[in-house]
Amino acid sequence: MASDTQQDTAAAVSASVQQLVTVYLKGLAMGAADSVPGVSGGTIAFITGIYERLITAITRLDPTALWLLTDVHHRDGRKRIYARLLEMDVPFLIALGLGVVSAIVTVSRVMHAALQEAEALTFAFFFGLIAASAIVLYEHMAVDTPGRIAAAIAGFAIAFLVSGVTSGSDVAHTLPIIFVAGSIAIVAMILPGVSGAFFLVLFGQYEYLTGVLTSFVDGVLAVIVGDRAIGTLVDSATTVLAFVVGAILGLFTIAHVIRWALDTYRVATLSFLVSLMVGALRLPVERVLDTDPTLSVGSLLPIVLAAIVGAGAVGLLDYFTDDLAY
Repeated sequence: MASDTQQDTAAAVSASVQQLVTVYLKGLAMGAADSVPGVSGGTIAFITGIYERLITAITRLDPTALWLLTDVHHRDGRKRIYARLLEMDVPFLIALGLGVVSAIVTVSRVMHAALQEAEALTFAFFFGLIAASAIVLYEHMAVDTPGRIAAAIAGFAIAFLVSGVTSGSDVAHTLPIIFVAGSIAIVAMILPGVSGAFFLVLFGQYEYLTGVLTSFVDGVLAVIVGDRAIGTLVDSATTVLAFVVGAILGLFTIAHVIRWALDTYRVATLSFLVSLMVGALRLPVERVLDTDPTLSVGSLLPIVLAAIVGAGAVGLLDYFTDDLAY
């Protein structure tokens, strides 16, 4: 009898571990998408069937549950903590978050290297991604009322002006700006179609943050093997922490605001967000022109091909997700 109970428990634990591994792999896919401007982690969540669970888990997070930790030294207290964690679906969020972070660390390194070695081609690729994403999303909405038209114009104008300011190399990378960027970029985790990395590009923080993250990870590995002192990580760790804290705060504030806006003014909100993407196309264009002002025939062809590749990637994603209702 006891043996059967142990077997049932072992089977349940095994199934739970398998589910968490699956969630982790889905987080990898989401993180890879979140790392590239124009591709949304929210869309990947839709594709993999975890979008509703993700939204529910985020909205269930309750900071007041931390008070339960005061009873962690009691057996009953630990049981209450465990039950509360399950109620908020925290194991799911942790597994998913670890997958997202793993992918972001890897893909952001690749993207940073691409920006360093082939800036014009990389921004042309971003242009194709963002432009195609905007076209695809416009197909899912009707901008046919004064309110929706006004929202679209406002989104385009704001992004066009902001991207003009951030297209230069003298953009500030102060901790408050990084904090705000993190709180806004988190929308990619809750909104299909709009990329968090896109907002970092819009604010002129994408290249800087991918570099900081790469430096921080390399520094941590160097500290582990004893090649560097931990004090050398202060600057990069502070920047990463500011971004993470901003993202966490965004989950409790901006995430709920966007959900309210979508529930109340769905099409107008989407019109605003998608028009942001269109207005922000000014930035990759200006960065390409800054890199190669003449744009000779020999240099123009690779740039056009890079943009086509970016647009084609979004087109393929749209082809296989055409039945999703955003």
